[in-house]
Amino acid sequence: MDYFNLCKKQLVAVACGLLLAPGVLFADDETEALRQQLLELKQQMQQMQQHYEGQIGAMEQRLQGVEVASQRQAEQAAQAASQPVAPSLSSKIAGVSNFQIGLSGLFAAGGSSADNGELAGLQGGGHDPNKNGFTVQNVELSMGGTVDPHLDAQANLIFQIDEEGETVVELEEAFFTTRSLPWGLQVKGGQYFTEFGRQNVQHPHTWAFADQPVVLSRFLGGDGLRSQGARVAWLMPTEWYSELYFGAQNAKGETVTSFLGEEGEDIGGHTLMARESRNFSDLLYSARWLNGFDLSETVSMNLGASALWGPNATGTDTNTQIYGADLYVKWQSATAQRGFPFASWQTEILERRYEAGDVNDPTHEKLDDWGMFTQAVWGFKPGWTAGLRLDYASASGDTATDPLRDTRKRLSPNLTWYPSEYSKVRLQYNHDWIQHLPDKSADALWLQVEFNLGSHAAHVF
Repeated sequence: MDYFNLCKKQLVAVACGLLLAPGVLFADDETEALRQQLLELKQQMQQMQQHYEGQIGAMEQRLQGVEVASQRQAEQAAQAASQPVAPSLSSKIAGVSNFQIGLSGLFAAGGSSADNGELAGLQGGGHDPNKNGFTVQNVELSMGGTVDPHLDAQANLIFQIDEEGETVVELEEAFFTTRSLPWGLQVKGGQYFTEFGRQNVQHPHTWAFADQPVVLSRFLGGDGLRSQGARVAWLMPTEWYSELYFGAQNAKGETVTSFLGEEGEDIGGHTLMARESRNFSDLLYSARWLNGFDLSETVSMNLGASALWGPNATGTDTNTQIYGADLYVKWQSATAQRGFPFASWQTEILERRYEAGDVNDPTHEKLDDWGMFTQAVWGFKPGWTAGLRLDYASASGDTATDPLRDTRKRLSPNLTWYPSEYSKVRLQYNHDWIQHLPDKSADALWLQVEFNLGSHAAHVF
């Protein structure tokens, strides 16, 4: 384009020169030469004009093509947006089912004045640190979410390392709960922890102490009382929170201690026989009444009563009843930050009435056991808690040599640090007074570490 303008300027200059200086042109030959130059310049300018006009036309066509393509793409995008899109699996999980998955690991290291053989009787909980050295207390894979407008579901798989170093995998829980039943009703079904007392339904990573209370290990089993069955809950129309639970579960298996249990186990000197469930009377039945109150703007309380009744396998027609009462009180400052400071107090008292041996059996007797634990936790600053628990368990009869029924007392102070909501470090000391050990006492120190990955089901208040 610059060359075109330059030629145009030259042509104008030559024309001006011819008009303004005719006197300079003395010869016809010179005039004819100038005229020829003007014609050549004019032809060059016409050629250049045609060339540039062609280029401009091509550019306009290309621009028009781009505009048409852009308009077509916009129309296609609008059509695609108006069509329903099949959601991916991840969007279904996150958006529709609210699917949550999490992994927690609980580990302990430490030792006791008792040897490993004696520790098995002292630390009766299935997730307790139970050996000198290192213990994998619990690795839990938790999954749950909303199935549809009618059901929620949850499952928990447990991984542990036994005393032989072998990996143990078990289905701890897998159950559904209804979402929309009328009149405050809810149904749960599947494999689940029996709703007896406060702590039995809690998973180990939610415990305030490194091990399970002694009385719960004795009455409800090392892995907690859980089995297959169904229960119904009724949220009562009261001014305060009040809920009734009633359930029926299978009474046989290693997680149903105090009832049919497992063949070959001993309770109070009576060996469990192979007794099968014959009808509905051989199921384990449970009932619980839980009430919640706000005592003030900063203090709340839960008060519960529970009962269990079902068959046991020391005879063909023997049964067991367990009764319990639980209290939980929590204070939290009105100016709390991250939930701190707070103070909580929890107490559970249990009694077991165990019919051992058939009536016509010479060894027939009724075993009466009871126990309790009370614990307090003080959250004195964000991320830090101090706890103290007292355990007591006793039984009728001559139980001095029975590790599952002798008189036991335990004092357990601890200190816990939560670096975040996903981890904790706990140091706990246990002092036990025990009848069945030669020294009548034992001391233990445990360091516990926990991590949590992903999501986890909501925990009980």
